[in-house]
Amino acid sequence: MIISLLKKKDKDMPRVDLLGEEALQKTMAYFGSEIKDEDTLYKATLAGDVISNAMYYSMIGNGDTKHIFTRAVVYGLAAGVGAITLPEPLGLDPEPVAHSQKTKAFTVGYYVAGALVTGLILKSFGKKEE
Repeated sequence: MIISLLKKKDKDMPRVDLLGEEALQKTMAYFGSEIKDEDTLYKATLAGDVISNAMYYSMIGNGDTKHIFTRAVVYGLAAGVGAITLPEPLGLDPEPVAHSQKTKAFTVGYYVAGALVTGLILKSFGKKEE
């Protein structure tokens, strides 16, 4: 969500949305289909992104809450580094998330920020009222 808000502010902002759209279109093409309407493609990609991120980041809550922020940083770094290193081996264009060092830093930073926010939320759910 952060990326969607800031993508028009700076040419070096990561465009994970474009990477997701490319991945979805390639998956659809594999099954002999495509999404022609740009709005539908955007919404389908966003839905997939929200669902996959929710599933991934929910794992931060596994284990002792004492180490929740350590897990958050590790999961965030793993997602961010994966976002900038995996597109090319997966046959996707890395340009939207890795076209400059600034873009790469923002990409990793966004994933770490998302993980830390998730950690805060999960930690607050874990508190017991006295």
